[in-house]
Amino acid sequence: PWRLGRCVLTKGAYMQFAAILAGGSGVRMGNPNKPKQFFYLGDKPILVHTLEKFCAAGCFDGILVLTPATWVQQTKDIIARHCPQYADAVNVIAGGAERNDTIMNAIRYFEDECQADDASIIVTHDAVRPFVSLRIIEDNIAAALAHGACDTVVPATDTIVESLDGELISSIPNRSVLYQGQTPQSFNMRELRETLESLTPEESAILTDACKAFVLRGKKVALVRGDVSNIKITYPQDLRVAEAMLEA
Repeated sequence: PWRLGRCVLTKGAYMQFAAILAGGSGVRMGNPNKPKQFFYLGDKPILVHTLEKFCAAGCFDGILVLTPATWVQQTKDIIARHCPQYADAVNVIAGGAERNDTIMNAIRYFEDECQADDASIIVTHDAVRPFVSLRIIEDNIAAALAHGACDTVVPATDTIVESLDGELISSIPNRSVLYQGQTPQSFNMRELRETLESLTPEESAILTDACKAFVLRGKKVALVRGDVSNIKITYPQDLRVAEAMLEA
């Protein structure tokens, strides 16, 4: 048995891997030369807060951080400085041009370097969601094992308005069946690789979400209950909210 969060689960004949996607830029944070995951939240970078959650879970056979190529060494240095106890357990490599390219880099790494097989699970998470809980991680693993793919979501609380031209309302969908996507998104690794490889160049160009690739291919994606505190830090005001959450 192994412990994840509050529960004790029995680990079967499979391996579990985590890919922390840290390829974002700092443009919307006001500093295009510094990726947003390296901005400080409290006394350490946002990335470190996120990484600590996955390391503390204690259930992964491999944890990988994927960053812009020019930030690989800085990322290693940051991890060694802020959480040296995890430095040997975490690997850092360059991501790809797009999100799905980055995920494919992670899959290839786990298959080539960690002997991931057809039963392996991959948990993918945004580096700039530092308040992910162990409960959410646990539920992702369970859902990926049961269904092959899952997405972390929270019910939509605002009315969603669709406009095809950006000027006039086209439709107002029924809010009761709408959800806001978060991460982690977790998958059977083989199924994820095959689904992403099946995309046409046209599909790949417009997709920024691995779960949508599954939906395009008519594959089921289970819902995992997220949390409103699992915020994504994108803009300066998000960082101010995160600072307040951290202090609280």
